[in-house]
Amino acid sequence: MNALTDVTPAPMMPPERPLAFPTQDLSRDFSDGAAPQLATSRGTSMWRWATFLPALLTTGALIAMFTDWFAMGGLSLFEGLLIALIAGTFFWIALSVSTVTVGLAAMLRPRPLATTPAAPQNVALLVPVYNENPSDVFGNACAMLEELDAMRHPHHYTLFILSDTRDETIAEQELRAFATLRAQLPEHVALHYRRRPDNIDRKVGNLADWVARWGGGYEATLVLDADSLMSGSAILALTDELARDPSAGLIQSFPQLFGAETLFGRVQQFSNTIYGAALAEGLAKWADHEGNYWGHNAIIRTAAFASCAGLPRLDTFRSKGALILSHDFVEAGLLRRAGWGVRFVPQVKGSYEEVPATLIDYVLRDRRWCQGNLQHLNILGSKGFHPVTRFHLFHGAMGYLLSPAWFALLTVWALIGKGEEANVIRYFTGENPQVAWPEMSTVSNFAILVFMYGMLLAPKFLGAVALLRTGPALRDLGGAAQFAFSFVSEIVISVLYAPILMVQQTIAVARTALGYKERWTPQSRGGGRYSLVTVMKFHAVETVAGALLVAGLFEGLVTLWLLPIAVSLALAVPLSLISGARLTRHAWTARQLGTAEVFNAPDIIRRAKEERSRLRAMLDRAERFPAE
Repeated sequence: MNALTDVTPAPMMPPERPLAFPTQDLSRDFSDGAAPQLATSRGTSMWRWATFLPALLTTGALIAMFTDWFAMGGLSLFEGLLIALIAGTFFWIALSVSTVTVGLAAMLRPRPLATTPAAPQNVALLVPVYNENPSDVFGNACAMLEELDAMRHPHHYTLFILSDTRDETIAEQELRAFATLRAQLPEHVALHYRRRPDNIDRKVGNLADWVARWGGGYEATLVLDADSLMSGSAILALTDELARDPSAGLIQSFPQLFGAETLFGRVQQFSNTIYGAALAEGLAKWADHEGNYWGHNAIIRTAAFASCAGLPRLDTFRSKGALILSHDFVEAGLLRRAGWGVRFVPQVKGSYEEVPATLIDYVLRDRRWCQGNLQHLNILGSKGFHPVTRFHLFHGAMGYLLSPAWFALLTVWALIGKGEEANVIRYFTGENPQVAWPEMSTVSNFAILVFMYGMLLAPKFLGAVALLRTGPALRDLGGAAQFAFSFVSEIVISVLYAPILMVQQTIAVARTALGYKERWTPQSRGGGRYSLVTVMKFHAVETVAGALLVAGLFEGLVTLWLLPIAVSLALAVPLSLISGARLTRHAWTARQLGTAEVFNAPDIIRRAKEERSRLRAMLDRAERFPAE
């Protein structure tokens, strides 16, 4: 039988090397005797002060300004609650600005070069998959293995495709793709495939099964996602970092986005590349050995992970024995609790992941993340967690809770309208409302809008400055004129989509609060195709809210400063439809919102695309001409 029809290659897995993987108890402290038990250095404390103190001072100044403003006629309970809401939302904006500022300072400082030779490591590359496109998964795997094989290094790598696929047709394609790669790659290149009969505990169970059965044979584990792609140099850099730092239990790279072809995908890719670098550098500085984990493109010390990161079931007020969904944050916290360092190294380049192609695809993925991150509120009181770990968990939940807070502020701002004589409640009741609304003059409305937008846009401008000083040349961004046009376009498009995302995240929080269980479905990498009726139903809340705001504007009840938000919400349906427009169809549009991965794609991206295309063609032929 040839590689096109042989679907039972053997052996698909190496002999088992079991490793004890005990479940952790979150109600008790735990310390790993093999861990170094790190202490916070003076330098790290200084970076943390430099990040958090400006955010706290700026928020305090804002509270003082609003208190003085509202208190002119006596501060009411409602005004006090409104000030607290403003302060709670603004602090996270200020923290983002100060983190980017710290990152910019770090990027402009010279970096010491590592000179210590790295000890050889036996590393397992793990790719968990669930009903994914086999040609993309195995194409990426082939590209990474071939690039590693062509490089000189002391390490040994074995790649495992860990399938939880339930679709039998896709499973058969996985076997064909594995057989093809196994026949194509040199004999000494280690590639294995395992499909679980039952996908118990989803991705968490998939990885736990591998650690418990084969983890004992590997000093390090590099966890990838189904859409992950890493260059050989990036994989080697992470391996060397782990080998040189015996205190590290996990080292996370900074995954950049690639492969975006749609309008919405390109906006995310451009934003991640241009603005994300400085934010990542700032986070790495103040987090230090108390970093976080995003579930993929990170290298882990296998024995440390097995000894202290076994996830328990979680008891919440809604359910007993619930699976921890956003497992990565918790696993990082458990490693740090046990005494191991968790580091973030954004300077490692060549780490990639793909991006949802449309607005609806993004929201569907975001709902699952929302449910997992809000679940972390039940873990904040766990024993032994480092204070920075608790902040990461709380920050992850606040990333979603801020949207209902912003929505509440928007509602209040709309109801206040133009002041005492022209607010919405008085308009409909014909008499003064019971609540004493703050007086909003034209000057105060303008001041709030300019200040908030200024703080929201500051990280973008600082990130662009940092990247242009330390990152790719302008020619790799399409030239100065193209970059400037893309920069302005990204800001405009992001402003248009931000209110829609605010409402959708508010809906996601409400769904979670009501106990709705989000389905675990594979991400639509190429973008789902949704009918007009489906899109209209999906964005009904935004459309109605936008229509009400527009009506208020026409009636003279709602301040004109809310016009950008009203337009965005009212046009949610057409904006959602055009989010999936393919920019790659035409030469001019293909350049828009382009990054270095578009104008001068690295070898690993070009090679992965070639391997994907080749495997796709092979699988298509196999489908058309099945074996007799």
